[in-house]
Amino acid sequence: MSLFGSAPSAPSKSSEDIKTALVQQLQQESAMNNARALIGKINEHCYDACIPAPGSSMSSKESSCLSSCMEKYIAMWNVTSRTYISRVSQESKKMGGDASALVAMGTGSS
Repeated sequence: MSLFGSAPSAPSKSSEDIKTALVQQLQQESAMNNARALIGKINEHCYDACIPAPGSSMSSKESSCLSSCMEKYIAMWNVTSRTYISRVSQESKKMGGDASALVAMGTGSS
């Protein structure tokens, strides 16, 4: 029996379990933010470039332009993300830190 006569509580999570859960939550939130940003940028750049006069339907030319633009934009986004993650990892190693959590968070959009 614990203090005040109540049943003992379940063992608390270890600090490593809490850290792991927190890193996972940050990874998920980072991935969602990256996806939102990517969709916003695609809408901003590709839609404006490919659909000059919105109507009730898209022409095949507009659809093709939009698909091509989206593919290029996503590919460039992935290259930029990988380059950024690599740089963060290198800088962290120079400083003697562990960038594994930062690197893992950045991989959500790749």
